[in-house]
This record gives sequence, C-alpha cells and structure tokens, in this order.
Amino acid sequence: MKKFMEMALEEAQKGILKGDGGPFGAVIVKDGEVIAAGHNEVVKSNDPTAHAEIVVIRRASQKLQSFHLEGCELYVTGEPCPMCFSAIHWAHLARVVYCNTKQDAARIGFDDALITDIMLGRRPDPIRFVHDPHRRCKSLFEKWYEDPNKVLY
Repeated sequence: MKKFMEMALEEAQKGILKGDGGPFGAVIVKDGEVIAAGHNEVVKSNDPTAHAEIVVIRRASQKLQSFHLEGCELYVTGEPCPMCFSAIHWAHLARVVYCNTKQDAARIGFDDALITDIMLGRRPDPIRFVHDPHRRCKSLFEKWYEDPNKVLY
C-alpha cells in the first residue's frame, strides 16, 4: 500500500512542477499492478473536471476497456471531492486510500464544503436549475429503455 501512495505523491509532485493544477496525484491498482497514474490537470487542460481521480479513472477505463473498474483500488493524495466521489462510485472501484483530508485541502484553498452543503440541503443552490419537460426528451429515454441491445451501467 505504501508503494502505491508513494507513486500518487510522485504524480502530485510532477503536476505541481509542471504547473498542471493542484497538489493531487492518483494511482489505480488491480491485483497489485499499476493500471493508471496521473495528477490534477485542471490548469493544463482548462477542464474543471480534470481532477487526479477523474484523470486516472479515464486512463484505467481505457486500458482495461471497461467502464466498470471492479477489483481496482485508488490511491490518491487527497480525500475525494463530491465529483470524484461520484465518479468513484460510477466506476465501481473496490477501495480508496487517501492521505490528506477535505479539511487539509480547504486550508490550502480547495474547499468543497459549499458543494457538499448544497447536496445535503444545508444551503440554497446559487445555480438555478429549471425543469423543462419535453415530449421528445421523454421519447429518447423510452427509446433507449426499450432497446434490447442497450448496455446498462
């Protein structure tokens, strides 16, 4: 376990030195073998979703040719934010090992408490979401649901 966390730390350091984004690195391991490694690339890619966890989930999924990563473990330098937490569950990872906590991240400017509070109903959402039902949208869902060849995920 220590070896894989060391690799995640090295990835974070690479990202910091390159100026790619925040101090976050991650490694995905399956059966003791490193499947993917990466670091935060938010600044490099101008992509707010390019957190280290998302980067390595994408790489591991490509390498394993699967959108489910059962049996895989994620080693990451920071406790996952709500977006990464969701992606980890969508990917069906078996285990997550992290070192720095959300509180540690908040102290250096990476505070996701607003998102967590909105999700838990403790704060109002500053973004206005509008439900606009449309028959064509419903029919898309129905068409997909009725397709016998659909792939559930």
